[in-house]
Amino acid sequence: MTDHQIRTALDELADLALVRPSAHADGTLWPVSPAVGLSALLAAAEEEAAARQRQIEATRAAIAALATEHEEHRQHRADTAIRLDGLDAVRGRLEELAAHAMTECLSLDPGGAHRPDARAASAQRNGQALRRGVSIKAVWWESFRNDPDTLAYARWLADLGGQMRTVPIVPTPLVIVDRRVAIVPLDPADPRQGALEVDSPGMLSVACALFDQLWSTAAPFGSFVPVDGQGLTSAERTLLELAAAGHTDEAAGRKLGVSARTVKRQMADLMARLDADSRFQAGVRAAHRGWLQGPGA
Repeated sequence: MTDHQIRTALDELADLALVRPSAHADGTLWPVSPAVGLSALLAAAEEEAAARQRQIEATRAAIAALATEHEEHRQHRADTAIRLDGLDAVRGRLEELAAHAMTECLSLDPGGAHRPDARAASAQRNGQALRRGVSIKAVWWESFRNDPDTLAYARWLADLGGQMRTVPIVPTPLVIVDRRVAIVPLDPADPRQGALEVDSPGMLSVACALFDQLWSTAAPFGSFVPVDGQGLTSAERTLLELAAAGHTDEAAGRKLGVSARTVKRQMADLMARLDADSRFQAGVRAAHRGWLQGPGA
């Protein structure tokens, strides 16, 4: 071995506590029994690990204390609504609420959760909540059933135990945590502007009633879209009702989460089934056949 190799080897042995300076001859190294040297090294590593664990526990306790103080401060505010400006503030608050959720997280998603950026932002908090046994229920637009990003997210959520259902129209974005806090958008047409956090019993009662009503009529994601006695899906019936109410293709598309071109194609199919030459005639014949009444009529 070269001198360099020998010095390198001696340095490694010293790091492993397998050699030590001789007590009798200066500048001389003395070998140490592996049972002694490595045991000392292991003891030092264990002490270091224990010290780090104590530091982690102290940090966890400090975080819990700060979180409790922060939550108490929010709960003692005179206002019953807290403004969250911008998407970052909303996502940050949703992360806090998900981290402290005890029983369930409910959401209405007329648009956003299917996008890759929003899906990535919600995946971690939803995954952690589900692993703690928190129930997650989400209602989405029926038009998202064929969206690849939505399908991927739905499968991921279902694998963890979450539930998703779809309806033709989701009226507004909404998140409810443990039925004690609700997050509603400042502008439903542009959720990126921010949201309001509300915890007043009256507002929560309305929000929970809206979610429960939509959930009870929604179709489970992954199943076939059901048809009624007239052979209509809920989306087709809703489109007929929107057309009968005078909505343009663009307006109906915004409500249904589809393009105006898709609305035009679907209307053409419905008109053919009704043997109608115009939308007006289709509306008259649909009403005559009972297509514009509720499915249970």
